[in-house]
Amino acid sequence: MEGPIRQQLVPIPSVWQRMDRVEERLMEVTVAETPFLTEIAQHLLKAGGKRFRPLLSQVAGEFGTLEEPTIEAGVSVELVHAGSLYHDDVIDEAKSRHGETSANLNWSNTVAILAGDFLLAKASEVAAPLGEEAVALIARTYATLCEGQVLELTLENDLEHGPDEYFRVIGGKTASLIRTSARLGAMASGADQETIEHLSEWAWELGVVFQMTDDVLDLIASEEFLGKPAGSDIGEGVFTLPVLYAVQGPSGDRIRSLLDSDGDYSPQAVSEVIDIVTQGGYIDRVLDEAAERIRVADKAASQLPEGMMREILRNIATFLMDRVTAARR
Repeated sequence: MEGPIRQQLVPIPSVWQRMDRVEERLMEVTVAETPFLTEIAQHLLKAGGKRFRPLLSQVAGEFGTLEEPTIEAGVSVELVHAGSLYHDDVIDEAKSRHGETSANLNWSNTVAILAGDFLLAKASEVAAPLGEEAVALIARTYATLCEGQVLELTLENDLEHGPDEYFRVIGGKTASLIRTSARLGAMASGADQETIEHLSEWAWELGVVFQMTDDVLDLIASEEFLGKPAGSDIGEGVFTLPVLYAVQGPSGDRIRSLLDSDGDYSPQAVSEVIDIVTQGGYIDRVLDEAAERIRVADKAASQLPEGMMREILRNIATFLMDRVTAARR
């Protein structure tokens, strides 16, 4: 989500003023006594990124009145996200992240793991002044994220699991932190409990749609759009919802024969699976489900106080679907 697009979606100066402070605070709180640890911990933060999660915290903060705690909520959730990415890159043996050499490749797996641990510890430290409930929420969220990641690992190269397992994975890996981002921002801002609950429901559905559309993009978008080859998930043995639906269809046996090597799939095999998935209508099936989840999110947003913020929440959700449309052009 590029800067100009984000500011069109959220045309509220106070949100962007707080986002500037989030950036400053990310650099401040990740300074360690050991300069080398500072360097590796800030390596990924300085590379940039969407900052989608702290943005959600600041948007949710508009439903309350307390600014500084809302900024700290955004810092905390971004530190969780960044720390988890260091660990993900070790697991995936990634070579780059946000256009920069990944920490595990630039230094070592040990260094990357320690940097991730440091960022996660800092996330709790930043959340501590927000109260016991905030610290507990951050801890629960990271535990849930780990559960989703472990489940995904157990399902690698497994074509026989179904949608239930898929949604458990993305709920843990992605939607849980997106929900926490909005919830913690609302809590920190002093929003009332009913508003916090409605925002949490909205953000959960948003998080699921975020991952569903990401998974669709991995199958239909160009390498230029993605920054990596299409079908990378398949190549890594991660079979997302469109592929799982296709396996249940008339071409399921062909997909199994193409992906029966328990990893190390050829580019030709990946390309043919993508063709089967796209031509079989499974992309549209998943997008229809995502659209239904956006309707659920809209219903939750409609319970919030009337005003411009409702429309902004709808715009953010719609944007996730619009980026798929843009990739298909």
